[in-house]
Amino acid sequence: MNRIVILGAGESGAGAAVLARVKGFDTFVSDAGPIKDKYKQLLDQYAIPWEEGGHTEAAILNADEVIKSPGIPNDAPLVQKLKEQGTPIISEIEFAGRYTNAMMICITGSNGKTTTTSLIYHIFKSAGKNVGLAGNIGRSLALQVATEQHDYYVIELSSFQLDNMYDFRANIAILMNITPDHLDRYDHCMQNYVDAKFRITRNQTEDDAFIYWNDDPIIRRELQKHGLKAHLYPFSAVKEDGAIAYVEDGEVEINTPIAFNMEQEELALRGTHNLYNSLAAGISANLAGIEKEDIRKALSDFRGVPHRLEPVCDVRGIHFINDSKATNVNSCWYALQSMTTKTVLILGGKDKGNDYTEIEDLVRQKCSALVYLGLHNEKLHAFFDRLGLPVADVQTGMQDAVEAAYRLAKKGETVLLSPCCASFDLFKSYEDRGDQFKACVRAL
Repeated sequence: MNRIVILGAGESGAGAAVLARVKGFDTFVSDAGPIKDKYKQLLDQYAIPWEEGGHTEAAILNADEVIKSPGIPNDAPLVQKLKEQGTPIISEIEFAGRYTNAMMICITGSNGKTTTTSLIYHIFKSAGKNVGLAGNIGRSLALQVATEQHDYYVIELSSFQLDNMYDFRANIAILMNITPDHLDRYDHCMQNYVDAKFRITRNQTEDDAFIYWNDDPIIRRELQKHGLKAHLYPFSAVKEDGAIAYVEDGEVEINTPIAFNMEQEELALRGTHNLYNSLAAGISANLAGIEKEDIRKALSDFRGVPHRLEPVCDVRGIHFINDSKATNVNSCWYALQSMTTKTVLILGGKDKGNDYTEIEDLVRQKCSALVYLGLHNEKLHAFFDRLGLPVADVQTGMQDAVEAAYRLAKKGETVLLSPCCASFDLFKSYEDRGDQFKACVRAL
């Protein structure tokens, strides 16, 4: 019996452990930190041995294969030891893909992947398809493969998940865009990050589809290098050479494989970035053979995802918007672009090698004040203070940031939490950051 060790016991790791056990492997789970009670209960239910608060190297280095949770960096000492001795290290998605013949619709990109993934799942579910939601959102793909039977999986994939995928194949692969993100994890080398994103096309055949934003210069450059076998389905905001989906005269048009159109005004999601999300989702559903009326209905009644340009409430004429999921500069660019009033921007957190030049012009045009929220705001001061906007520096937490933004905002303006940064300096996650923002706003 082969031995499989799972490093990390979150949603991904616990699910992988269950699948490994169900498939008859000698299975062991090790987490350097504490394991949540719900995952301990799941592991115990399947009689899977586990440890928390540290790694027993002897129980890990004897593995035939290791499934690594995506949050564990590739340069972690234990990972390096496994590599040195030649132990294969894979992702949960790679492992799960071995045990299902379902159609895989996979989405990645620096921005828009969560909304696009959720929208595709909504279309498939609304059309009555037997579909699972997995990857960066939803439940563990491995756990669903172990305990359920789905015909389709809609999977959001981060670059970290793609790093350890080798034989997995996406039947429909979607790449929304590529802008600098997570460069701290990729030796501050943009090409390393680009290469990780393009792994979503790995193993695709002539029977598969690659959907991508036609105007992304990095994607267009990389297409020349990769010689992809999959059919290409580029989308764009406007009709242009090559694009098979776009808007013309207020109509969303998808030309292939089946002609589809609907009024742009009927789309539930507003803004240019959400148009891209809707186009990518529409192409995916079209390729999967979903009826046009089902696609139209789902694109028009989708309710969006939490923490992505999520309206909170109005307080004495000031509008508050939660965009905590904007963990990179390009996400903040799209958020600022969509603002129709002067805006007090709350930004900051754990910097990932950010270049704020991308949003400089929009900050000048749209912002009336800035609130820096983070333990280390020196880089924000160095870049933005020269713009001459009123600034508040907050290192204590969300309540003080919200109160500072409220003081700076004038009636009719918007307070936008769109941080550009990861949340881990002051918060557990971007969800925790967004939830705290909403609670503090409602308490004003």
